[in-house]
Amino acid sequence: MLSQPQRSKYRKLKKRYIRNQFIETKSYSLRFGEIGLKSLSSTRLTARQIEAVRQCINRNLGRKGKIWISVFPNIPVTSKPTENRMGKGKGNVSYWSAPVKAGTVLFEITGVPYSRAYEALLKGGSKLPIPTKIITKFI
Repeated sequence: MLSQPQRSKYRKLKKRYIRNQFIETKSYSLRFGEIGLKSLSSTRLTARQIEAVRQCINRNLGRKGKIWISVFPNIPVTSKPTENRMGKGKGNVSYWSAPVKAGTVLFEITGVPYSRAYEALLKGGSKLPIPTKIITKFI
């Protein structure tokens, strides 16, 4: 199921641009797992993309081990219907997204052999629209 906030103070937010020059300074290293997937560029990940990666990793691991997801889609993105004229206000919320800076650890895994976790993260990273890198704690 797609993740989104249960409630938010404002229904629609202003657009915040993400530039590639921003580098993550908080969550750039592993905190919980032994192996993780790190983003190499800045972008906005949608809830669908995060869910697709989570499902891919779970299927490759055979639902064993523990997975931590470090990003949460809490930014509403609006869009107007096609073939609409200008004006008449802001569009409705079409999806939720998570702002990701370059160097952010997106997923972490523990409790499975290194080779299985590496393969699962490799397949999961191919579902994302950005280049990713697999990092480990012990190597």
